[in-house]
Amino acid sequence: MASLSSKTHGNNLRNAVVALLAPLPTIFFYLSFLRHYSTAEADSLSPLWAWCYSHPLLLANILFFLNVNLLFWLVGLLQSSHWMIDLYWTVIPVLLVHYFAIHPLTEYNAWRSSLVIFLTWVWSVRLTHSYFRREKWQFGAREDWRFSDMRLQYGKNWWWASFFAVYLSQQVFLMGICLPLYAVHSKDRQLNIWDLVAALVCLTGVTIAYFADTQLHNFVSRNEKLKQLGQALVPNLDEGLWHYSRHPNYFGEQLWWWGLVIFAWNLEYGWMFIGALINSLCLAYVTILVEERMLKQQYRAEAYKNYQKTTSVWVPWFNTSLAGKEKET
Repeated sequence: MASLSSKTHGNNLRNAVVALLAPLPTIFFYLSFLRHYSTAEADSLSPLWAWCYSHPLLLANILFFLNVNLLFWLVGLLQSSHWMIDLYWTVIPVLLVHYFAIHPLTEYNAWRSSLVIFLTWVWSVRLTHSYFRREKWQFGAREDWRFSDMRLQYGKNWWWASFFAVYLSQQVFLMGICLPLYAVHSKDRQLNIWDLVAALVCLTGVTIAYFADTQLHNFVSRNEKLKQLGQALVPNLDEGLWHYSRHPNYFGEQLWWWGLVIFAWNLEYGWMFIGALINSLCLAYVTILVEERMLKQQYRAEAYKNYQKTTSVWVPWFNTSLAGKEKET
């Protein structure tokens, strides 16, 4: 038992070091660019630094491709677990908002920039806390169950398919939904009422997601204790926010991203809604997968079927009477 505990501690420490070192290539490269820019005029920069100056959004995508897609993928192959992308989902938006804010070509209203940076940190701290709480405060203890399912599905082809399924797709989603962070730092316009509306939507989303995740964590923890005691498990969570929505955590997360879209729309970058839309469609598919997984668990299948009949999928709403539903059918 002591040997197993020591091994777990060693793996956790190793993965923590890997996670901390992983983004350093991008950070060092970007700091080097900023240093060269600060010591030279824009028209006297070397071709490499001049290109970095002129193409901030494209540079961000290239750095993502090299540092996340390639490096994280290689680490995942070596460890036989693609756990790190889940952790960095909570960190990359923070890195991006600061990247855009300090790029030499940036232009923005200081109040709006500070507000969005603050909100992004609040979102990140909430999601990072939720991630580590779910993982029992360990680094890389397991990879996302969806990746594990795909690993079985693709078999021997998973080593190369994972590059596209886990990493390249994540770049499309993350860079797409983070476009409003670029918009905020691309135009200097006075703060107005729509910025406050956007901030309220973002904060509402983060708050809902936090309480939904906390209620889910408490439910899972309670069932784990019941299992250890050899007692019957509670089949379904239908209390708190989960009484009004089957996926209130997903709803809160979507509110956050659509709140950022309002910031972009207010700056005449309305087309950037496409990132949030693609993410919402992807989450709709994930919702289907999650519910199918619930129905495959025998002890909760019947309760979850009834739950589906009475409770809204995403948007919190009043419960529908099951008796009424049965009467209609």
